[in-house]
Amino acid sequence: MIADSQPGHIDQIKQTNAGVVYRLIDQHGPISRIELSRLAQLAPASITKIVREMLEAHLVQETEFQDIGSRGRPATGLILDTVGWHYLSVRISKGDITLALRDLSSALVTEEQLPLPQEDSEPLLTRIINHIDQFFIRHQHKLERLTAIAITLPGIINTQTGIVHRMPFYPVVDMQLGPELEKRTGLPIFIQHDICAWTMAESLFGASRGARDVIHVVIDHNVGAGVITGGRLLHNGNSTLVEIGHTQVDPYGKQCYCGNHGCLETVASISSILTQAEQRMPSSPNSRLHHQPLSIDALCDAACQGDQLATDIIIGVGNSVGRIVAVMVNLFNPQKILIGSPLNRASEILYPAIAACIRQQSLPAYSSQIAVEPTQFVNLGTMPGAALVKDALYNGSLLVKLLQG
Repeated sequence: MIADSQPGHIDQIKQTNAGVVYRLIDQHGPISRIELSRLAQLAPASITKIVREMLEAHLVQETEFQDIGSRGRPATGLILDTVGWHYLSVRISKGDITLALRDLSSALVTEEQLPLPQEDSEPLLTRIINHIDQFFIRHQHKLERLTAIAITLPGIINTQTGIVHRMPFYPVVDMQLGPELEKRTGLPIFIQHDICAWTMAESLFGASRGARDVIHVVIDHNVGAGVITGGRLLHNGNSTLVEIGHTQVDPYGKQCYCGNHGCLETVASISSILTQAEQRMPSSPNSRLHHQPLSIDALCDAACQGDQLATDIIIGVGNSVGRIVAVMVNLFNPQKILIGSPLNRASEILYPAIAACIRQQSLPAYSSQIAVEPTQFVNLGTMPGAALVKDALYNGSLLVKLLQG
């Protein structure tokens, strides 16, 4: 029993219970109060109170539905009421910013992709805030109740304070993104590394839905991994990213934006891969890469058509990534490994290279049944930001704010 002198604990329990009920209605609705009580393992009186608050806040609504196998009167069930609840989902990437208005069902209302040059006379923070302000002005006729802002971006981020310490592509030092946006809008701000947010999106809506232990590896402009363990995103202090991209693979290699030399990202990122191809092309005069503009798609297509140079480069990336993923397999014993990358275009070459390293270097009991699969989503758009909001509803942190008005 929790004493009255511990209000913080009571508030946390209320938040957790409300989140559980909301998640069950989202996943199983229409659902009766009796079934909700059984699945949530909460007393009927607790369910009645939580549901009443959600009905009054217009977060859920009642509907009639027919139980399977029943010929009697329709039962009264609960479903989510997402109409009129909006949030802003933002993705910041190399050279552009994508802004989207979504409702609480994650459905897209409107989305825009705008240029965000890497070099500009104005600070990046000022430009981001201006883009958000102008987006709201342009779409004010569509806005309903605005509930939150979710932002995903690459870099070294304190997800609790909302401070972005460093970013690739942009000259950022301790950017006060979360605090400044919260001060300006008064809204809850959720900021997460784009890879981790993408991992959450795959878990909630995509290729790893229902899996409790997953390693999600991203090979893109930046390289990293998100880990789902026990059904939850792995947390480690203020950061949730597993920084495989900043694991040193060559102590004498190129300097990374993190300050270290020879990070995996310096050999496996998209820009690094294209640089390798450009440097090796003169020694492979018969390569198909000579006859077209050099791009990742061209590299993948050439490899799939049997080009030796392109194949060697992609296998090399698979080996570099696979060696580090093999260590992660020993640590986390995942059910599956997801690969999110433009290199998925040549998955028939990339995946076997990664899988071979895992089989050779991981415990057989852990690696024998692992499947290497593609992600459902790509590292574009604002679905990863949608996952941040959905997770905040499920854990109750955003939900209680909406219940309180």
